[in-house]
This record gives sequence, C-alpha cells and structure tokens, in this order.
Amino acid sequence: MGTFSLDTDCVHKIVKVELEGSFSQEDGLNSILAYQQRVNPINSEDYRLEIDCRQLHVTAPETVPLLETCFVMFKRDKFSNVNLILENNPILKMQLARLGRKAGLDTLEITSATRITPIH
Repeated sequence: MGTFSLDTDCVHKIVKVELEGSFSQEDGLNSILAYQQRVNPINSEDYRLEIDCRQLHVTAPETVPLLETCFVMFKRDKFSNVNLILENNPILKMQLARLGRKAGLDTLEITSATRITPIH
C-alpha cells in the first residue's frame, strides 16, 4: 500500500509531497485527487514542487500510466522547478527520469539524499 502527504509552504513557495511504499491504482487516484485539491487554489507557476521519494518503491507496470499522468500534471501546472528527492535507488531514478522526459518536464531535477543514521 502506498501513502502520501501534501503540504504547502506559502512563505517559501514550495508544495511538498512525501510518497511511501507501493501505490495501487486506488492509491494513485487518491493521491492525484489530493494533489489537484492542494494545487488548484495556488498559482503553481510561483511555486516549486518538492517530492520526497526516499521511501517510494519502484512502480509496478500496471500503475505506470498513473505515474505518467502525474508528470503530465506537473508540466501542465508549470511549477518553477520539480525536484524529486531519492535515496540510493538507481532503478527508481531511471524510471522517474524516463517518465519526466516522456512528459517533456524540462524543470525536473532528481537529487540524491542519504539518511543520516544515528551512531549508538
């Protein structure tokens, strides 16, 4: 099961999304509806979109069309920048980069972030 959270930082003009797990068709549709409700009231061209994908699993083939729809929405909404934050997951990085290119999302940036593990 996939989970998501959305937050809008109006001061810094960032829409923050956090994704976790594996998304089913239903999870994907719910996240798209929540995204649209969050983005519709703002002028997205003035905002950056930051998506934390560190806990996201590689997308199953049957849900790839929903993910493609998301990238098309990001392009349509004309965010000043779309940043996907990944941990060391080269397969997911390739999958997301390919979908971004396919959607023509020129403002896509994929950055690596590593978790800091506390030392005991």
